[in-house]
Amino acid sequence: MTLTPESADWLQDISGATSIEEVHHVQTLWSGYGQILRVRLNQPHWPNLASSTDAMKFTSVIVKQISPPALEEQGGGHPRGWNTSQSHHRKLRSYEVESAFYSHHAHRCDGSCRVAKCLGQADFPSGQIMVLEDLDQAGYPVRHQGLDATGVDQGLRWLANFHASFLHTVEQADQWKDLWPIGTYWHLSTRPDEFDAMPAGELKDAANKLDNRLNQSEFQTLVHGDAKVTNMCFATKPNQPPAMVDFQYVGRGCGMKDVAYFLSSCVSESECQRNESRYLATYFEALRDAMSTRGIEQAEFTSLEISWRKLYPVAWADFVRFLEGWCPGHAKLTGYSRRMVELALDSLDDQHGHSHSD
Repeated sequence: MTLTPESADWLQDISGATSIEEVHHVQTLWSGYGQILRVRLNQPHWPNLASSTDAMKFTSVIVKQISPPALEEQGGGHPRGWNTSQSHHRKLRSYEVESAFYSHHAHRCDGSCRVAKCLGQADFPSGQIMVLEDLDQAGYPVRHQGLDATGVDQGLRWLANFHASFLHTVEQADQWKDLWPIGTYWHLSTRPDEFDAMPAGELKDAANKLDNRLNQSEFQTLVHGDAKVTNMCFATKPNQPPAMVDFQYVGRGCGMKDVAYFLSSCVSESECQRNESRYLATYFEALRDAMSTRGIEQAEFTSLEISWRKLYPVAWADFVRFLEGWCPGHAKLTGYSRRMVELALDSLDDQHGHSHSD
């Protein structure tokens, strides 16, 4: 797999490079929808970048080439067999959303929630192409499958700073209309096939109510939507927050969705159980500091913390609902996640009880 001739010509053009030195295949995109390449450039000068020192830095770039298979060719491309017209359109939309995020919103992310700079985008007959800063070259070459306590704290701090950067009221929702109206790849309204496949039971019966509680949270931000440890690039410098990649499912939502999903991706069930209160304290402490830095009042933070802490089990239950339909034997369906579902269902009962007595 390599660059198409038209992509190579375009990349040389926008980078001002004398030639393309090397193309290395990093990975194939999910379900065979394209590829990610690392491309080394000879003497680029990036005419469109404001600063010449910036321009000199990007001798290595990441090229994301999106070239979806035709629907009739998809066959067994999906690792779990979910090949439908709906999933095809969802994936296509996800790349449009990622493109919009980098074009219009990523500039809000500073060093505390680092993302790659987008150096160029184009559409060709063969598909969409994005050129991103190579985070390895920028000092974030470390990848992890699981995390120790320090790594978890760093990931939670990235999320807290990202969420603080995009907090908004319902009235301000229009500014995000080029992204998913509701972020995360497991969102209920985009997953009817998986919902149908779910076993009957209390969680299935409550799915809409749980979804509504998250969507109607008074405090909304942008959620990354796929904030797993493998999408984090860690720095070689100790205590430096990581950088994050893969913004295909970014959209509006309650920040607890990212927190629950991130923890599910990087720590064991027993660690989650044992350290839950510490992890949440780390996240909310970082969120308070990040909101304060951005001029948001303490009173608003206090209300947000009370609201979001109640939604932490609901966010877990919402993700479990997806897993039960998508992959019933999934390793993340643990005793801890079951306990979160019970807490979420109990909270619906409490709410129901209050509404009768009010």
